[in-house]
Amino acid sequence: MSSLTVHSLHKYFGAFHAIKGADLQVAEGEFVTLLGESGCGKTTSLRCIAGLEMPSSGRIVIGDRVVFDGERRIEIQPEKRETGMVFQSYALWPHLTVIETVLYPLRRRKVNSSEAISRAREILEIVGLEQFANRAATSLSGGQQQRVALARALVIRPQLMLYDEPLSNLDPSLRRQVRDEILRLHRLNGTTSVYVTHDLEEAMHLSDRIVVMQSGLLEQTGTPAEIFTRPTNEFVAKFVGFENLLPARVVSTAGGDIEFEIDATGERATLPASASAKPVIAGDRVSVAFRSANALLHGERPADPVPGLLFRGTINRVDFLGSRNEYRIVSGDAHLRVTESERAYRREAMRRDAGAEAWVEVEADLVSIIPTGTADVRKCDARPVPKFTATGAAA
Repeated sequence: MSSLTVHSLHKYFGAFHAIKGADLQVAEGEFVTLLGESGCGKTTSLRCIAGLEMPSSGRIVIGDRVVFDGERRIEIQPEKRETGMVFQSYALWPHLTVIETVLYPLRRRKVNSSEAISRAREILEIVGLEQFANRAATSLSGGQQQRVALARALVIRPQLMLYDEPLSNLDPSLRRQVRDEILRLHRLNGTTSVYVTHDLEEAMHLSDRIVVMQSGLLEQTGTPAEIFTRPTNEFVAKFVGFENLLPARVVSTAGGDIEFEIDATGERATLPASASAKPVIAGDRVSVAFRSANALLHGERPADPVPGLLFRGTINRVDFLGSRNEYRIVSGDAHLRVTESERAYRREAMRRDAGAEAWVEVEADLVSIIPTGTADVRKCDARPVPKFTATGAAA
């Protein structure tokens, strides 16, 4: 296994600036996910690492080997980078059996025939497909085909594994099965892995660390818990499910607490400094954010409210979502969302139809303070695309 370093990576498609100076480090054996919406640049970044796209500039190092350097005119071809890649489409040949598919990359590398067959059968046993070795690869189920693709990538014993949304074409139950298989194989082999997805749950389940991307920029890097609980800007907060973001102004940061005033209600509240992923000072503009599922709904003011937020409002709309209801509540000029499970619904007898009065309570530990305008936006100048020969030498 090898580490990965990406430094100041830029990629242009004509005038379109797809990757804007990305810096990324992945430690040996680490599983890192590039997470973001379609078009954010995550797959382009992965293809640059694999050598399937030539960056416009920057530097990529796998282990202690430079595989791309725009200034030094270095470009190592994809097949020489010692990477394994699993694609969104299975990319299997219909005329090859399962074992022939797995043997293919070994034969391309001129591995001794007996050793190649031994390694292919070993990896098929690991992924649970040894009994299908002589079946046509494309005759298997979707989940089995993706495991064939995994085996084909792993059999070369790559220094770095790359995954480009490998579960997108599977139905929900198969997605969970193959997701668990990917994690099991990662823990078994310890191969350094970079994974691309737009699915938050997938990223949370698999990753040691997550990198959230937007418009070619790396917005936030952190553990799944850090990304989920302490987003550093509004884009990340919305992406990871904070439905309620209320503009506010910091009044004071005395005594290790943050006192703020919410614009829409005019009310003041205090939260511990740990509620913000970044330091704030008096006068700063922030968003006070919380998830709809983390708010409690009451029919009257709680006699002993918990430290945190408390809003008085009116239910404006009720949406039935099967196992839960979602309430739209107006408090001053603020529009809040509160999601309540069936169990919570039964806990307290109160009117829950449109027009009813409601109190919304949120514990301090479940609130995040986000400084506004803190997205990691970098101004980047266009750089010319270096010219290389087919072997990677400077032209």
